[in-house]
Amino acid sequence: MKKLVLSFCIFSLMQHTFAQTLEKMNWFNEPEKWEIKNNSLSMFVTPQSDYWRISHYGFTVDDAPFYYTTYGGEFEAKVKITGNYKARFDQMGLMLRIDKENYIKAGIEFVDGKYNLSTVVTHGTSDWSVVSLDKIPDSVWIKAVRRLDAVEVFYSFDDKTYTMMRNAHLQDNTPIMIGLMAACPDGKGFTAVFENFKVKHLPDQRRLQWLKNNQ
Repeated sequence: MKKLVLSFCIFSLMQHTFAQTLEKMNWFNEPEKWEIKNNSLSMFVTPQSDYWRISHYGFTVDDAPFYYTTYGGEFEAKVKITGNYKARFDQMGLMLRIDKENYIKAGIEFVDGKYNLSTVVTHGTSDWSVVSLDKIPDSVWIKAVRRLDAVEVFYSFDDKTYTMMRNAHLQDNTPIMIGLMAACPDGKGFTAVFENFKVKHLPDQRRLQWLKNNQ
């Protein structure tokens, strides 16, 4: 009986550890309207807000809503996103951010009436990659895996089959903010809903190799 109780306690602890507590996260550019309910964050995205640095457009903006927690090592993060996109460049997804000059944002971006899988990678200046979707999904799952000095970004329509959409550099051994981002560069705002955000710690690969070599 004692073993059964101990096993249950360990399982409960693991569940708590792997589930991100939304209420304990922090705002960068807090929007006027937002709510947390049933492990879901909904926000009305601040109008005319975005993240971008210099390239192509010639301006820098750093003023969109970002709800984040901070991790120092390697991890896997994922979230289900749903938005009632209205205006050109309406967007939402995951963001990994070291500072104003180094960040990755990935998710859905609404451009010219089409849904696009979108990734912006910024190191001093921003770049942008998109994949247009033929169908309009109700929701999309976005997953980011940080390993060593890189981040792999994936998408899924069912939270089962994931396809990689980008592999990008991000400095390793540096604490980063990871969380939920939405922006509305051109429009008057829209409602963005993030569900089941989860961050799972991954053991450091260099340390695992050292342990293997020094058994």
